[in-house]
Amino acid sequence: MESRRLNIATVPSPCFVIETEPLKRNLEKLRQVRDACGLRILFAQKSFASYAVYPIIADALNGVCASGLWEARLGHTKFDGEVHTYSPAYRDDEMAEIFSLSHTVVFNSATQLRHFTPVIAQYRPKTQVGIRINPECSVTDTPLYDPCTPYSRLGIRQSNIGDVDFSMVDGLHFHALCEQTSYALEKVLLAVERNFASQLAVVKWLNMGGGHFITQPEYNTDHLISIIRAFQERHPHLQLYMEPGGAVVLNAGRLVTTVLDILPGSPKNVILDISCTCHTPDVLEMPYRPAIEGEVPVRETPHTYRIGGVSCLAGDVFGEYGFSQPLARGDKLSFLDMAQYSIVKTTMFNGVRHPAIAVYDSTTENLEIVRQFSFTDFVNRL
Repeated sequence: MESRRLNIATVPSPCFVIETEPLKRNLEKLRQVRDACGLRILFAQKSFASYAVYPIIADALNGVCASGLWEARLGHTKFDGEVHTYSPAYRDDEMAEIFSLSHTVVFNSATQLRHFTPVIAQYRPKTQVGIRINPECSVTDTPLYDPCTPYSRLGIRQSNIGDVDFSMVDGLHFHALCEQTSYALEKVLLAVERNFASQLAVVKWLNMGGGHFITQPEYNTDHLISIIRAFQERHPHLQLYMEPGGAVVLNAGRLVTTVLDILPGSPKNVILDISCTCHTPDVLEMPYRPAIEGEVPVRETPHTYRIGGVSCLAGDVFGEYGFSQPLARGDKLSFLDMAQYSIVKTTMFNGVRHPAIAVYDSTTENLEIVRQFSFTDFVNRL
């Protein structure tokens, strides 16, 4: 059946729209990689947790990874697959339930591993136990997102690995990438082998974490498959896992918004019914400039605008954008690639209207509004 583009005029504003066709294309590429080299691929819920499309994701991947109790509950109840849980530290009053919901629980330190020995003894071997290691190999350009910085609190370094009682450990976990290539992974894997050779020899599995940008058009999947196969030949006893997040939903979501006002100036300031700080905080944290459907290069048009949000934060600005025609109050715009790390990071700062969440199937042209938010949602958070 022919796919049709979303008509944003039919979408309430503001609204996050998850598009099933690009989501399925991403999943098919991940499935091909998984099948080519025997990986087990988990979905990182921290990047996107709109469970309305979990059945589509579960059809292609092996399970989810969770960052704590609530994500473990979500994965257990809404996703048909394994649940792997990791947190930098766990609360005593949540640990028993985390173990009961999870196939694997990964600890960040030897002290946490020792502290929860009674719980581990109760649930293991049904629930497997992992330890996070720090490869001490920085490949990420943005320090805010680099787990391998010199003073990182994430994972055990080689110098402290002797503190770990490996009689309680089934596998190793590392996470060092952020939207990166197979060549970055290759570099980190070599560091893991160099620093943790004796530990790799005694565990059953290795989880290579997330940050693998496999569905990005320029990603070299053939190279990824070759380095995974080569690693497996060197360590045939290990089951390998991977936890992509953004790669699963890359370019599978958009944020539809409306122009509320246009202020004079050069360039003119546009105020939308959304906000960077409330709805797309990575724009300010990373930072980056998200694309708008139909924009043209600023240098090629006189219709240039500085587009900002509706919150009171002075820096609530997406950036400068050009359009082939002038904007007017009431026009709708569509920010692209708004599934990953947007919906999960939204806030209700300033009481700004929270975007609805919708799912769009381009083959049927069906737009389903799966969630709308009200004043009650705002009040109940306070």
